[in-house]
Amino acid sequence: MNNIKLMREFTLKNIPDLDTCVLAALELFSAVQIPKIKTPYKKPLVVGSGNAAATGRIIFQKKDAIFADESTFKEKLQNIKSIDGVVLISASGSKHAPIIAKESKKRKKEVTLITNTKNSEASKYADKTYVFPKNREPYTYNTSTYMGMILGYTKEDPKKIIRFIQNKIDAIKIPKSTKYYLIIPEEFQGIIRLLNVKFIELFGRNIARDIETFEYIPHATTVVPSGEFFISFGKKPNKKLISQNHVHVPLPKNADYAAMMAIGYYIVGKIQASHPAWFKRNIVSYMKKASSVFKKKMNPIVE
Repeated sequence: MNNIKLMREFTLKNIPDLDTCVLAALELFSAVQIPKIKTPYKKPLVVGSGNAAATGRIIFQKKDAIFADESTFKEKLQNIKSIDGVVLISASGSKHAPIIAKESKKRKKEVTLITNTKNSEASKYADKTYVFPKNREPYTYNTSTYMGMILGYTKEDPKKIIRFIQNKIDAIKIPKSTKYYLIIPEEFQGIIRLLNVKFIELFGRNIARDIETFEYIPHATTVVPSGEFFISFGKKPNKKLISQNHVHVPLPKNADYAAMMAIGYYIVGKIQASHPAWFKRNIVSYMKKASSVFKKKMNPIVE
């Protein structure tokens, strides 16, 4: 549990990298009960922003669901009459979440809130609330938050994922580059948005990245060689379509989305550790701006 201890004690002077947060999240979920989500809706509208929207698509991928974000949910509620309930996913239950929940209730839709925050603003409008456990983390990392929800869906064993990372992933060397191309198995297409968001949050435009599935690579994604470094997950790509700059990252047998998320984030954490601390240098000033935009105090460390 050393990683959990670190997450409890870190300050703005020693913000951990993403790979540490992954291990701490898996340690947490090895020790606590994860809620099981049950919704009564036949055609739910699943709404979230950023990471939450991507998580919703993963959790409800096998349902006859409609997906939306803060920009599109009103249009979906207005035009799709078969929607019989709203599932709102928000780690904080704040920012856009209470607006979405309130508007859904105004349109006489039952609301189920999936969150990590007790007594959040959005919970005031929810008919049912699921509160998932989380670790204390840097703002935007959202590792334990959404991984817990995904584990609640996939029911994978977090202890096995930890062992796999320690035995098979930790020793993998990811060369330093300013251009990465991540290749994802087709069955994990839903993870692409989560990984893209992590690159944006941690690296901004300092590192270029593409993230596609194995099947999509042949569709003219490597016409122009750019000296990028390829990272393939789960299986090896056709060497004719990529450069020699390549490393393979295995996935556990019968892996599901939680393992894919944990290992993907762990590799991004390795990339983070090999580059300047862009996120750590800028998060405090960014949070001051974000607090002004959302008209509420927002801290660089989410307790």
